[in-house]
Amino acid sequence: MSAPVVRFAPSPTGRLHIGNARTALLNFLLARREGGRFILRLDDTDLVRSTQEFADGIVEDLAWLGIVPDITVRQSERTALYDTAVERLIAMGRLYPCYETAEELERRRKRQLARGLPPVYDRAALKLTAEERARLEAEGRRPHWRFLLEHRVVRWHDLVRGDSHVDCASLSDPVLRREDGTYLYTLPSVVDDLDLGITHVVRGEDHVTNTAVQIQIIEALGGAVPAFGHHNLLTTASGEGLSKRLGHLSLKGLRDGGLEPMAVASLAVLVGSAEAVRPVASLDELAGLVDLGRLSHAPAKFDEAELEGLNARLLHAMPYETAKPRLVSLGADGGPAFWDAVRGNLVRMADVAMWWTVVAGEITPVVTDADFLARARALLPEEPWDGSTWKRWTDAVKAETGAKGRALFMPLRQALTGLDHGPELAALLPLIGRAKVAARLEGRTA
Repeated sequence: MSAPVVRFAPSPTGRLHIGNARTALLNFLLARREGGRFILRLDDTDLVRSTQEFADGIVEDLAWLGIVPDITVRQSERTALYDTAVERLIAMGRLYPCYETAEELERRRKRQLARGLPPVYDRAALKLTAEERARLEAEGRRPHWRFLLEHRVVRWHDLVRGDSHVDCASLSDPVLRREDGTYLYTLPSVVDDLDLGITHVVRGEDHVTNTAVQIQIIEALGGAVPAFGHHNLLTTASGEGLSKRLGHLSLKGLRDGGLEPMAVASLAVLVGSAEAVRPVASLDELAGLVDLGRLSHAPAKFDEAELEGLNARLLHAMPYETAKPRLVSLGADGGPAFWDAVRGNLVRMADVAMWWTVVAGEITPVVTDADFLARARALLPEEPWDGSTWKRWTDAVKAETGAKGRALFMPLRQALTGLDHGPELAALLPLIGRAKVAARLEGRTA
């Protein structure tokens, strides 16, 4: 296929959550794999709730995931395009003024439901004469504008769901412009997709019905209909829907919690797909695993416990050269030997600081048997030490004291690290060094 042009279109009314990240990543990875373009479109037509702070937060969250848009546009700066489209639709009789208030529409809806009828707008405004419209406007009413749907079945081949259709006879004519002249989501989205040359629209399955409406508007404006794909939605582990306003699994919260962006990206993309969920080290590798046609049609649960495990596995496999800038920033760059010694015990990168303190800083040793530790100290080999020193030393301690298993190793670990768990001491011992080891065996802070 030709290089795709895709877009991610959040509204800057809150911070992105993991469900938003799934949509952004599926689009970005499709463009990345096929040499296409990724456009960030800020749908900021809600002037009351949209803020610059949230817009900046969206850019920051995407950058953390490794997503840098080719261009960024804001709908609030593109109103002239929408006004032109409105004029065209009015001229061709596809956009018509309606004067009902919200209260009147709600009463009408309730009457239809009571009669067992679908609550679809009855197009009463189309029956108004010019005199009736003038009278309503003289009363101070200003119209909202509805798009006149053709009552036909709209069909498309969905990139995720396969052959899809919506019978537009079951839908109300959608309101495209409010009484105050501001726009709802639908028209700006279509106009922007046409103006920006969007070839593929990949979004959540909650937009399926919108697609039929948007296809009719696109066709009315004489544009080319893009390929549509509606992916399954993410929920919390308990099955609850995600919400920006409620802050569910926000990317900022995950970032502040010390999680790796590629662990988050791996789970956001692979959960609910035919691919096994696993940590993926790069966006290029992840792009090769994305197959929209193999996404599940059922909602996918995003489990934070699973994310913890993925995060740990990603760190355990991370090579030193990749980790080095992070280690430097944490003041814990002990070189390849230190990283190889401790990475298998990390859940979050920040955990490395504790192990650097164990190796290079001061700890308070835990002394459970001072006599045993004194005998072990007397058997310490002279330096230089290497990976075999631990076994030679503990073999000598075992022969001298008769201790073995947990009785041998736990007192030594507690004295040398202050903890009862951690990396292999065979790797830590040469890093700690003989002077610190000797002091800690004596119970001294070192």
